Formats: sequence, C-alpha cells, structure tokens
Amino acid sequence: MLASHVGARRFAFHCGLALVKERLEARARGEDVEVPWTLPALRREWNRQKHVVAPWWRENSKEACSSGPDGLARALQNWSKSRRGERKDGRVGFPRFRKKGRKSVRFTTGAIRVDDRSHVVLARIGRVKTHEPTTALLRRIQAGTARILAATVSREGDRWFVSFTCEVERPPGRPRFP
Repeated sequence: MLASHVGARRFAFHCGLALVKERLEARARGEDVEVPWTLPALRREWNRQKHVVAPWWRENSKEACSSGPDGLARALQNWSKSRRGERKDGRVGFPRFRKKGRKSVRFTTGAIRVDDRSHVVLARIGRVKTHEPTTALLRRIQAGTARILAATVSREGDRWFVSFTCEVERPPGRPRFP
C-alpha cells in the first residue's frame, strides 16, 4: 500500500508537469492558453483528468494524488522566485520528471494518529507498526500539548519511515544569564 501511494504521488506530479510543459509550448506558439501554475489550478486540472489517465486513483488516499500537484506547485514557485532573484537558497532549474529512486508521500488530512506505543494510523493505509517507540509523542498528544499537522512517509533502501510535523506547546523559557 505504501508503494502504491508513493507511485500515485509521482504519477500525479508527472501528469501536472506534462500539462504545464504542453501549455507553455502552446503559449510559445502564440496560442492563448492558461498555464496551471498554482496549487488550486493544478488540483483542478488533476481532478478534471484523473478519471481518464488514472482509473485506479480510488485505490489510494486522496492525499497521495494531491501531494503530487502540491510538490509541483512548490517546485514551480521556487523556479519562478529563482528567476526573479527572490530566492534565498540560490538558483534552481525548471522541475523535471522524477525517477523512482526517492520515494515519499505527505498526508495532511484524514486519519493521522499515533495509536499506541508502536503503531501509527494513516489515511486509507490503516494501522502501521513502527520500529521505534512513539510513546513521547503519544504522551504529548494525550496531554493536549501536541497536535499532528502532517505525516510524511518515505522509503530509503528497503525501509519505510514516517515523520510527523507537529505543533507543540512549550512553556516559555527563562533567560540563561542572571
């Protein structure tokens, strides 16, 4: 299931990138076409064509397919800022089609939770066993001092990893000097 979700993300990214390139070429030929550049525009285009190009899309979480356009929108924005000289981290190239090597998918809505000390629950995938204990995060969530905002599932080699983006309440710190 994890590999299927990662593949769906990459496929949605590729469909969006192919559409952007096609529309940019049409605009260069002098045609008056709209190029989907923002996340809402890319999602609209994906939702318009997903039934035709990806009849299997219902097998995965909606987050898998919306994570692809999200990554593409961020890449296009970084490229635009880079061209205008507004990007702090230096220049970046135009987005490219991704290889199968780096595999990740981000979940931002749905059932994302820490179930117990060694299981997490992800939307559509269900309960997944973890190798490392999740008790520290579970304690904070149960105490109401932490909230999970997103979960990113990635694969390196033969291992799958899940990392959480959390909002954590911390007591105000004291200065260290007298």
